Amino acid sequence: MTRLLVVETSPRGNYSISRNMTRGFVAEWQAAHSDGEVTTRDLMETDLQFIGAPWLQAYFTPSEQHSPEMKAELALSDELVGELLACDHLVVATPVYNYNVPAALKAWIDSIVRKGMTLGFDGKGLVTGKKATVLMASGGVYTEGSPIRDRDIATQYLRLVLGVIGIADVTVVAGGGAKAVDMRETTMEDFIETLQPAIEAAAA
Repeated sequence: MTRLLVVETSPRGNYSISRNMTRGFVAEWQAAHSDGEVTTRDLMETDLQFIGAPWLQAYFTPSEQHSPEMKAELALSDELVGELLACDHLVVATPVYNYNVPAALKAWIDSIVRKGMTLGFDGKGLVTGKKATVLMASGGVYTEGSPIRDRDIATQYLRLVLGVIGIADVTVVAGGGAKAVDMRETTMEDFIETLQPAIEAAAA
């Protein structure tokens, strides 16, 4: 059985471009993988924590020495890592805020980059044999030829982090110019339709 893990980030519900991109992707993926299993991790419905001193103390303490409090501190991180390791294909659907990823997605990343679990003590990634698709909605257009291409920090960051943990096969579907939907210059349906070929290719 092929397993898809979808990580949703946007707080905008049905008004979210990235979530609408996800719907199209999942439909295409399920059509191509009739026996596939989809797990959705909605970061807006997850009690994510920002890394603090108790978490770091637990992280740097050998597991056999963990107190009940330390185990509780890492419980959500352990769950998120387990979801990642169990999937064959990871989808990260995200808006872009001020050229980078939202704080909730950064918190998820900080929870799943774990020495000894997703990252070897030698610095080599342990999440191998998987592929990832990034579905990204941004107000600006950062694709090849754009005069603001150098501001495409979010794409560079996600490729870097995924590569560090061992996922080198990364496809980015860039929904640039998404502010046109909010400004009512186009409809959600028409905007998503322009991205459909790339979404279909990524889901195949």
